[in-house]
Amino acid sequence: MRAARLIKMVLLLQSRPAMTAAELARELEVSERTITRDAQALSEAGVPVYADRGRAGGYRLVGGYRTRLTGLARNEAEALFLSGLPSALREMGLEDAASAARLKVSAALLPSLRDASDTAAQRFHLDAPGWYQEPVTPELLPAVAEAVWDDRMVKARYRRGGQGSEVERELAPYGLVLKAGVWYVCARAGTDFRVYRIDRFAAVAVTDERFVRDEDFDLPAFWDERAAQFARSILRTEVTVRVSEAGVGRLPHLVDRSAALDALDAAGPPDVDGWRTVVLPVESLDVAYSQLLALGPELEVLEPADLRTRFGTAAERLSDLYR
Repeated sequence: MRAARLIKMVLLLQSRPAMTAAELARELEVSERTITRDAQALSEAGVPVYADRGRAGGYRLVGGYRTRLTGLARNEAEALFLSGLPSALREMGLEDAASAARLKVSAALLPSLRDASDTAAQRFHLDAPGWYQEPVTPELLPAVAEAVWDDRMVKARYRRGGQGSEVERELAPYGLVLKAGVWYVCARAGTDFRVYRIDRFAAVAVTDERFVRDEDFDLPAFWDERAAQFARSILRTEVTVRVSEAGVGRLPHLVDRSAALDALDAAGPPDVDGWRTVVLPVESLDVAYSQLLALGPELEVLEPADLRTRFGTAAERLSDLYR
């Protein structure tokens, strides 16, 4: 990781008039001898690092030297911060801007560091969609992304409930979120902030009107809060089950994790057989059947009676198959 350390050393010296070898060593978490070698390497590469001798000496950059990213445009700089998300950049129409930004950054680096982008790309890749899903890019995503970047109002037609009736909305689009391969926009509609699935937009028109952002709006915090609200809102019914010790460990991986952990925390101690009785919030009895059946003999449904009957029937059919 020497390349990253050399860059940080130059940036540290840019931010202060001078630094001693001990100060640099402490900041970079290396020895003073390493600092000496790094300073020599920078000097040989053309960075004017000068060493003052004596007790009050140290390292400094000569003549106000600064690294520069020549000609980096705003959209390129913004895209650069998303360069670890190549598929997302492509879908938002920002791939060319990100490519130009990476080239300009590479041109500003020392020759020995110009393969850094390729080195990083071969060591880290983010694949956002979930398994067994074919990601589909919403046709109107680039238009929404343009409005988000430029703080422009949009007039949109939105299908409620996926295939439901269409409603017209005038939105101030604050931010985009890619969740498990699905794109959402967090937008202000009137005075309320809401979340919209972009694949449910039937039409989007970006207007010339700009909106003023609420400085207190925090996109990650807003998304976390709304996602938690959504997860709780779909858990509309409850089932009572007995779960074995092995089943307790697997349960949070099969149903809503937070709901499962809360239900297990609220459950009483294990019975004499080591099983625990748990009241579990679920989306519906059909969903509970498909999820909990995966635990097989590690779970017994107690209530409601209809679900217990379904599990009993499934157990009988399995017994007939394997008898």
